[in-house]
Amino acid sequence: MPETLHRPPALAGAHACWLPRHRRSAGTARRLLRAFLADLDGGERYAEVGELLISELVTNAVEHARVPAGRLIEVRFELGADWLRIEVHDASDDRPTVLVGTTGEDESGRGLLLVRELSTAWGCRPRAGGIGKCVWVLVGPVDEEVPA
Repeated sequence: MPETLHRPPALAGAHACWLPRHRRSAGTARRLLRAFLADLDGGERYAEVGELLISELVTNAVEHARVPAGRLIEVRFELGADWLRIEVHDASDDRPTVLVGTTGEDESGRGLLLVRELSTAWGCRPRAGGIGKCVWVLVGPVDEEVPA
């Protein structure tokens, strides 16, 4: 039966991979996102903000998720017509919190403030069918036009 062989086309604008819980994984995630966006029409409109936000989310998963050794982090990105969705999954159930009262002299604590300010929306939810959580952000396009 030919109809059983038909599958919907693979979504060209999605990617997922697993990374080790290591501080170098933030750089790896940025490179993966950059390469992903470079291959898609209009992807460059999301690169600068997307790279910053994925770096913050992966760093948070590495630095703050208290999980047994050997657990991995999953990163996912999907590009829609006018948005980029980034997800970072880790095995910790602890939800991230935005710290208030941080100053420019603090060495840490501003990551989620950046996420909140630079994203269109963001949130955290339990992982479907598993332990841990997913922290996600939506990024809107950045126009390349320079105001006159």
